[in-house]
Amino acid sequence: MRESLGERIWQFGLNIVMLLLSIVTLYPFWHVLMYSLSDPKLAMGGGLFLWMKGFSLSSYEMLLHSKGIFQAYGNSIFRLVIGTAINIVFTAMLAYPLSVQRFVGRNAITLLIFFTMLFSGGMIPNYLIVKELGMINSLWSLIIPGAISAWNLIIMKNYFQSLPPELEESANIDGAAPMRILFSIILPVSAPVIAAIALFYGVAHWNSYFDAILYINSDSKQVLQVFLRTMLMSSSLQQVQGTENFASTIGLVTEESVKMATVVASVIPMLVVYPFLQKYYVKGVMIGSIKG
Repeated sequence: MRESLGERIWQFGLNIVMLLLSIVTLYPFWHVLMYSLSDPKLAMGGGLFLWMKGFSLSSYEMLLHSKGIFQAYGNSIFRLVIGTAINIVFTAMLAYPLSVQRFVGRNAITLLIFFTMLFSGGMIPNYLIVKELGMINSLWSLIIPGAISAWNLIIMKNYFQSLPPELEESANIDGAAPMRILFSIILPVSAPVIAAIALFYGVAHWNSYFDAILYINSDSKQVLQVFLRTMLMSSSLQQVQGTENFASTIGLVTEESVKMATVVASVIPMLVVYPFLQKYYVKGVMIGSIKG
């Protein structure tokens, strides 16, 4: 069917609005990227950065020579990989029994879990719990307290409920135990929701910094986001560089250019991982929201 003039005008206007929104969304990151690749002295002039002004990798060279960058990266990657794996396993182990109709009290337990989305104990009680568990200044303090997210749990529970009940019934007939059913039958057919939940948990781990500020005291155990925060708040490149040849390199970079390079370095891992999970992302969330 041919579109009417009004429909074509509406579609054209909608495309223009979406194009403008895309530009507004993408330009801040593009600005940071172009600034970090520009010659620091030319970049100090400011203005729009549609393309780099000159070309220089001196900011990245200084960043790579920083004592804390690789430690921070390693700590963040440890938190991302181990934390997300623990999140998925724990969430699945709780979501599965709550999705089984014959489980007595599952509605009451689900209500209690939902209650935690509305009210929390607060920062001080959480800190005291972590302290009593002996996890202060440990990377586990960034993983264990948030092992299960109530929102992600509900999404995974709803997805499990949408699966054909014949899967579990046939496994029960064969004598499979609940744990065997979960890990051998349910999880292998739940790749979409697992990928979506893993993305939720992974992004949260990578972007989180406040809990690291509260629980981590040692610089060698700080995560990348705290390192980035220190750079953004630092008034001196000496504090970030920490190298003996700082005096010979100060003329090559500016504080702002090093900050821009650090922002780019912190975003790259998520940009690399997201395309591989994108195809599961929408499917997993939509299927997980079918049943309540």
